[in-house]
Amino acid sequence: MDRFLSSATNKIDTKGRVSVPAHFRSVLQKRGFVELYALRALDVQAMDVGGPDLLDRYEQRIALEDPFLQAADDMSFFVHGDGSFLKLDQDGRITITDFIREHTGIGAEVAFVGRGLFFQMWEPERLKAHAGAVRSRLLKLRQQASEARAAALPES
Repeated sequence: MDRFLSSATNKIDTKGRVSVPAHFRSVLQKRGFVELYALRALDVQAMDVGGPDLLDRYEQRIALEDPFLQAADDMSFFVHGDGSFLKLDQDGRITITDFIREHTGIGAEVAFVGRGLFFQMWEPERLKAHAGAVRSRLLKLRQQASEARAAALPES
């Protein structure tokens, strides 16, 4: 399987490095990625991380915009200005830079979360809060869908 699935929390060592979870490293290896692209997530205090294909995907989207409109400029500013490259060392570790810490609030540990084609890095307590909010929103959607189906059934 070449998708980023599951989650794990790892400690940052004294040199500021953290091991990328083994199952994430195997996906990266299958895809042939040694260098990673990391982007500060737009709506949460997390980093979106993937291979160069993640950056390619964003740049392809930017190319669809009229270069004379503000949207293209804003997208480029975000994708290029809020992104950076991370290098995996021979032991599968990356360095948690100030660039990452400032946006995420990561301290001594990093929570990794699979998102299919990419993964996210979070401060563990912020991830717990976000996960709770996501589950709550999904439960509400499920309840609303159930109520709508029940209301649409003909009465007997």
